[in-house]
Amino acid sequence: MEEAVVLYPSPAIGHLISMVELGKLLLSHRPSLSIHVLITSQAYNAGSTTSYIASVSAACPSIAFHHLPATSLPSDFSTTSPNHETLALELLRLNSPNVRSALTSISENYVIHALVIDFFCGSALSVAHELSIPCYYFFTSPASVLTVFLYFPTLHKLYTKSYKDLNAVLHVPGTPPLPSSDMAKPVQDRNDRAYELFLEISTNMPTSAGIIINTFEKLEPRAVQAIRDGKCVPDGPTPPLYCIGPLITSGEGKREGGTNGMSDCLTWLDSQPKGSIVFLCFGSLGVFSVVQLKEIATGLERSGQRFLWVVRNPPQGTDQKTATSAMPDPDLGSLLPEGFLERTGKRGLVVKTWAPQLEVLNHSSVGGFVTHCGWNSVLEAVCAGVPMVAWPLYAEQRQNKGLMVEEIKIALPVNESESGLVSSEEVEKRVRELMESEEGEIMRERVKSLKMEAKAALSPGGSSSVELSNLVESWKRK
Repeated sequence: MEEAVVLYPSPAIGHLISMVELGKLLLSHRPSLSIHVLITSQAYNAGSTTSYIASVSAACPSIAFHHLPATSLPSDFSTTSPNHETLALELLRLNSPNVRSALTSISENYVIHALVIDFFCGSALSVAHELSIPCYYFFTSPASVLTVFLYFPTLHKLYTKSYKDLNAVLHVPGTPPLPSSDMAKPVQDRNDRAYELFLEISTNMPTSAGIIINTFEKLEPRAVQAIRDGKCVPDGPTPPLYCIGPLITSGEGKREGGTNGMSDCLTWLDSQPKGSIVFLCFGSLGVFSVVQLKEIATGLERSGQRFLWVVRNPPQGTDQKTATSAMPDPDLGSLLPEGFLERTGKRGLVVKTWAPQLEVLNHSSVGGFVTHCGWNSVLEAVCAGVPMVAWPLYAEQRQNKGLMVEEIKIALPVNESESGLVSSEEVEKRVRELMESEEGEIMRERVKSLKMEAKAALSPGGSSSVELSNLVESWKRK
């Protein structure tokens, strides 16, 4: 029978793309493999995946997509949790019978070497155990965040207060000191259903066959060593860790509905001086209030720097920082300060909703990146050799910011007011520092050095290449 690996990502486009890239990487090491990707219902509409799936299917016949039956929460379901992750996790838990059926069906024609799940799909671990299929996690955040999640059950026993009320610095092996307020938003409140679900996943994670992680050793040596030394799971064994990154998209994740914005944006960059542009982009879910958009605009204008800025429609809720439904393109005239577009037109470009981030970061005219600290974006910037301003918005991004600023030293921090607003003065200051200061230049040299390390890790005989080979070879022995 043919050999297969089954990939089970959570359904948001960013998670799907990362998992498919892993599938392609596995195929490059073992072309005889058949890759099967399980597609499940989204808890909220964060953008269509249809055209992306179609493009991968056309380009990679060895990758098959299985659309699982639609799952929905019961009509009487209710939750007091304010976190969108709660709904996503609950829906994925309900999906376990469909995962079992899919695995049983695939195993009729294939030898399944592994089920690879992402962190949110932890409920499938028990299904894999039942079917005697080795189950691996694919962790798409940094190793320093993995240390926190592996150590989470220990922290749960150490503290009785919620992190939002603790006002303490947490000490996690291999990770910079972590203010309790910087713990991921879904676990801030001990009484929140999201906390309970994350704790369950973290407790069960060490029983997996291994953890595949999108990082490379030279980027996070302390965190990787702490995990491998067993310091993050003090009361039990730690599964093998495979650092196979940096794994970044190969470009199929185009925006639904065409690429006109892409060519316009890159053509404009062609006309700009080398290394002169600050690129501001906040991921596929990041959004800002109208007030915050105006502060960013004012800060950019005052900074005098050249910029390319991706603007999305503001959310309905004033303190909401993630888009949980697809939105129309913004009306820039009504969102930005009067006359802003005209006054900055010679040195700045504002793009609606989406830009080809990978191509932009690798363009020679881009010299800095203001980012929401999503790990995919951070790795793309590292591989492009572009220093950053760290502006976390949701999920584990505050932890990523600590890593980028304090440990790896490739980003400047953005400081918020108590209300969460970042002032125009702060935007101006950080953008200027990034592009003009000595500190910015030191970071620029450091990130260029890491770009070379990233390339070396992926080269034949490099650390990430060897670890992936070890993983694939381990399947032959079974």
